[in-house]
Amino acid sequence: MTLATPIPFAPLATERLTLRPLRAEDAAELHRLLNDWQVCRSLARVPYPYAREAADGWIASAAAELAAGTAYHLAITGHEAGEEMLVGGVGLRLDRGRASASLGYWVGRRFWGHGVAAEAAGRLARWALANLDLDRIEASVAADNPASAAVLRRIGLRHVGEGTEEFLALGGEHPVLRFAATREDLFGHPEPAPGTGGAKPLLLVAACALIDIDGRVLLTRRPEGKKLAGLWEFPGGKLDPGETPEAALIRELKEELGIDVAASCLAPFAFASHAYAGFHLLMPLYLCRRWQGRVTAREGQAMAWVPPEKLPEYRMPPADRPLIPLLRHFL
Repeated sequence: MTLATPIPFAPLATERLTLRPLRAEDAAELHRLLNDWQVCRSLARVPYPYAREAADGWIASAAAELAAGTAYHLAITGHEAGEEMLVGGVGLRLDRGRASASLGYWVGRRFWGHGVAAEAAGRLARWALANLDLDRIEASVAADNPASAAVLRRIGLRHVGEGTEEFLALGGEHPVLRFAATREDLFGHPEPAPGTGGAKPLLLVAACALIDIDGRVLLTRRPEGKKLAGLWEFPGGKLDPGETPEAALIRELKEELGIDVAASCLAPFAFASHAYAGFHLLMPLYLCRRWQGRVTAREGQAMAWVPPEKLPEYRMPPADRPLIPLLRHFL
């Protein structure tokens, strides 16, 4: 799926840092931190010496790409004595045709050895897979830079190969290690339940296709921190012990969307049966055209009312995908 307009970007916070758009007033400090041979030598696209006017140009181009939704080049900032200070930079350049993004980062030499790169790069990578239409994060590091390779491994990227890239500061092509991660790498794989002897436990989940007066279907997006974050799905959730699918949906739709649904308005439609790595999912899908209340994202999740013919454009979990042709044909 390709978004028609870029998602508005709000600063991202970590335990110690803030990742925010670069500002014109950052230029002097950006130049001071980057115009350092020990920093530049490991960055493919940064020349040395790094001219003062280059900082102004970079901030302007970063703002333009952020507005266009083609790249997210951000300042890494921290606080010292109550004042914000620039620590480094982190960025993603999107390749929407491949549903991937290239991750890069740098940290001023004064701040090396404090885990800044891993904290910032990990936060941006997780945010991107959960909020942008991406399936993969990629990165490359100079082969003689084990510290940066360790950062990528620490945040969940896997070493997938080698290659060469041009490094402006070094002049010419130099060997690099290539890394990549999917949302499963960053958000984890479900594990078999204890005591199953390795057998996959059966997970019962109920889902609902809410259909509005225009025949559109509601999809919600799994937020950052959840398994399969960033994928779109039908609202619903796991069944509690002894709970029926209808009761589970009534509870989940109230909790997630703030609406009241009667069991008589839930029509069984189809079911999904899918083997994930750590469990086997059985998911009945219900249709619902009547409810009380206004549909509201009570858990901060993104929502989309989607015409049936547009449903295949949305990335969904493997279990949901076989339901889409059935739903399109029915509607």
